[in-house]
Amino acid sequence: MSSNNPIPPDAERAAAPAPGAEPPPGATDTYRATRAVKWADFREHLATAERDGARKWIYAKKPSGRWYDRRTWLGWVLLVVMFSGPLIKIHGNPLLMMNVVERRFSILGHIFWPEDGIIFAVAMLTFFVGIMIFTAAFGRLWCGWTCPQTVLMELVFRKLEYWIEGDAHQQKALDAAPWSVHKFGVKLVKHVLFFAISFLIGNTLLSYLIGSDQLFHIIVDNPLRHLGGLTFMVLFSVVFYLIFARFREQACTFICPYGRFQSALLDENTMVVAYDPRRGEKRAPWKRDQRLELRREEGNGDCVNCHQCVSVCPTGIDIRNGLQMECVNCTACIDACDSVMDRLKQPRGLIRFASLSGLQTGQPMRFTARMKLYAGVLVALISLFLYLVGTQAEVEAIFLRAPGAMFQSAGEGRLSNLYTVKVVNKSHHDLPIEFRLLNHEGNVRVLGAARFVALQERIAETSVLVDIAANTLTNSSTRLEIGVLADGKQVSIVKTGFIGPRH
Repeated sequence: MSSNNPIPPDAERAAAPAPGAEPPPGATDTYRATRAVKWADFREHLATAERDGARKWIYAKKPSGRWYDRRTWLGWVLLVVMFSGPLIKIHGNPLLMMNVVERRFSILGHIFWPEDGIIFAVAMLTFFVGIMIFTAAFGRLWCGWTCPQTVLMELVFRKLEYWIEGDAHQQKALDAAPWSVHKFGVKLVKHVLFFAISFLIGNTLLSYLIGSDQLFHIIVDNPLRHLGGLTFMVLFSVVFYLIFARFREQACTFICPYGRFQSALLDENTMVVAYDPRRGEKRAPWKRDQRLELRREEGNGDCVNCHQCVSVCPTGIDIRNGLQMECVNCTACIDACDSVMDRLKQPRGLIRFASLSGLQTGQPMRFTARMKLYAGVLVALISLFLYLVGTQAEVEAIFLRAPGAMFQSAGEGRLSNLYTVKVVNKSHHDLPIEFRLLNHEGNVRVLGAARFVALQERIAETSVLVDIAANTLTNSSTRLEIGVLADGKQVSIVKTGFIGPRH
């Protein structure tokens, strides 16, 4: 160690406790100064970057433990839903589809159209408020447990890497070794599989956009007819490949704004993955045959400074430094620390889910006023969303007067107006459509066909002629209410204007 290092040699291995944590009993002034220097030091740079800004590759040790098992089971469920979502159909519609090109959206088999924009707005608002509430109460559980980036990275690509290259120390040794036939073969197999999975992910996301039926048609069709789409898909796959093969955790720390946004949501009552400095400090290696009483008399805590919590962290941080922007609450450090405590026959929980106030006071989590406010807003938004979905009409119609068209004489003292009509059929079957004047005597006649049928889950267009007795008009513009009948039943009412001569 260089002579100008401001950290004393006997304390260099110690990291800082969380802000506000009390120093351990018997802490010296040197110990306190060391903690302050280390606290400022780790806040000055990212764990995945060197001092000069160069990339610091993270070799995360393969995790294991109860929390990892729970996260794995949840991840497998999410992966099954993700890859099977476009294939699962309800009433003939995909479980989830966002067809931006045709402006058709399917959620749980229910078709939504651009006219349902308010429902989408409420749904998105509900989603983001839900994340805010979970962040305020439970920290970044979204990032570590359900974010597609994390689930795919940890449960697909990272597992595949462990299977091909081995655990962290084996990966590091392989990268440091000179190039050979063995190394080239291992790397080639890994990256070919990485790209193949990236291509599968790209096609899965494409099926969410255009539907699985359309995707299968493109796959079996002549690729020369879809060169543009194929080129786009290859580029899309390359992006996914680079994210999971090279960019990895930097997608969370550099691109995703959520880690920085969380600082506005977290407080001292938020449950996060936290290290207990009151129990763990002062850190010191565990000596063989050491008695616990003697260790306590020496002022040492339960942390044996084994760095297992650091070696398993997928973002390379030291959780003992306190809450950090890079932490995604993946709980790998909890499992690693618990396994060490088990071997030392010490109680688990040196690293655990806890709040800052809970660590300092020993109190359980409290449902604060802010959490209650967030929960109330979320309940209101969910109720509004369910109401909008439940009251959504299966058929909607829009009447627009033909551009530039004036009133015309229909003979026998009657006047007519020409309208363009769009009918959105959101149901799962074809519907014969009729129109009827509700607040005025007159006729509504569909032009060009004796029977107007709106096909299922489609937008039908036609022109209609509305004629009214001239002597019943009292103004140059008359408001009309037109009933829309689907299969003989009135499903909606459309209001429009009828233009006549000036009186």
